[in-house]
Amino acid sequence: MKPLTLLDTIITTTDFPEEQVLAGDLGTIVEIYTRPQLAYEVEFVNPDGTTRALLTLTPDQVRQLRANDVIATRALALAA
Repeated sequence: MKPLTLLDTIITTTDFPEEQVLAGDLGTIVEIYTRPQLAYEVEFVNPDGTTRALLTLTPDQVRQLRANDVIATRALALAA
């Protein structure tokens, strides 16, 4: 699998209910940190393009999209 790069779309593997982000949500990498360890700044947006959450995630909290992934939506309230 290729390394994640800036502006890649990722899928979270961890729930962050306090941020209204659940495992399976799509986000975009907007920054990559290498010190003190590898981490990704990931932006999650609402359908109107506004930012819902901006989280710093570790490699085990994200994954690349796969060819067999299904993209779906849910009500924001389900994450609360």
